[in-house]
Amino acid sequence: MTSLTAVHEAPVDPVAAGEAVDETVAAWSARAGAFAVDILTGLAVLVTLAVVSLTAPQRSSLWWGYLIAMGVVVLAMAVNRLVLPAVVGFSLGRALFGLAVRKRDGSPVGVWRLLLREVAHLLDTAALCVGWLWPLWDRRRRTFADLLVRTEVRPVQPPERNIRKLTAIVLTVATLACAAAVGVSYWVVYRHERAVDETKQQIAEQGPRIVEQMLSFKRDTMAEDFARAQSLTTDGYREQLIAQQKAGQDAGVSSNEYWAVSSAVLKATPDAAEMLLAMQGQRGDNPQELKFITATVQVEFEKSRDGQWRVAKLTVLKRPQMNAQGQ
Repeated sequence: MTSLTAVHEAPVDPVAAGEAVDETVAAWSARAGAFAVDILTGLAVLVTLAVVSLTAPQRSSLWWGYLIAMGVVVLAMAVNRLVLPAVVGFSLGRALFGLAVRKRDGSPVGVWRLLLREVAHLLDTAALCVGWLWPLWDRRRRTFADLLVRTEVRPVQPPERNIRKLTAIVLTVATLACAAAVGVSYWVVYRHERAVDETKQQIAEQGPRIVEQMLSFKRDTMAEDFARAQSLTTDGYREQLIAQQKAGQDAGVSSNEYWAVSSAVLKATPDAAEMLLAMQGQRGDNPQELKFITATVQVEFEKSRDGQWRVAKLTVLKRPQMNAQGQ
């Protein structure tokens, strides 16, 4: 009877006995709170930066700024989770909840084991996050990562400094960083959309007139008309236009007049645009021998440094069709 009572009052815990632990392991709720401070806070900033970076023009200074900011956040998270625990014994979240990662014998954990533990947490996530919930059933409240690298999370005396105040500062900075990133992205997108709308409006108004002036010339003012047309093009397209003008002169074309009958802006950016135009015109000097022309062209425009739109490329989609007057 006495032996049975002794067994009932002092049961043997094979897990505890096998690991010879002398401290109580941390509660799962405390570990979840520390994880939220250490990981979810930084992850929220990273996701925000990643999303808003999609709204920035690629390779722009803003785009690079977002990438650099993401790198800084990742570095800060790595220092907090790997370096600080090895140096002072805590990450920010664990210090707030009075926790520390320890080896099974209770000794401190170094940077490399902490790094291996963070990598091993991928197993906790890959198993449909079951590994993160495993401490709810495990007697030593270990995740799969803890089981793999032989670590435990134990309650310890928190540092003397005001960790709550420091945590509040970090959370406030993270919140402001997310708000600032969203605000900058909205302002950039808003400005970009306004610039695109302005481009469409300007090209819709100026584009047809520019093309008309570039393609039209009179026999008596041909030199001046050609010079004016060349001033309406970019440096890259000007040589091609000059060659076309010379070819027209060699073919004996004396006068050429075009006007746009319909047009549509195909696409636009703040500094470039494409337009489709249906053109009509007439060629010749003798009113009795005028030939009427129809053509369809696609024109690319670029904004010059002085803010003026210039023709960067003109592609003839439908070759000019000429009909003699009276036909």
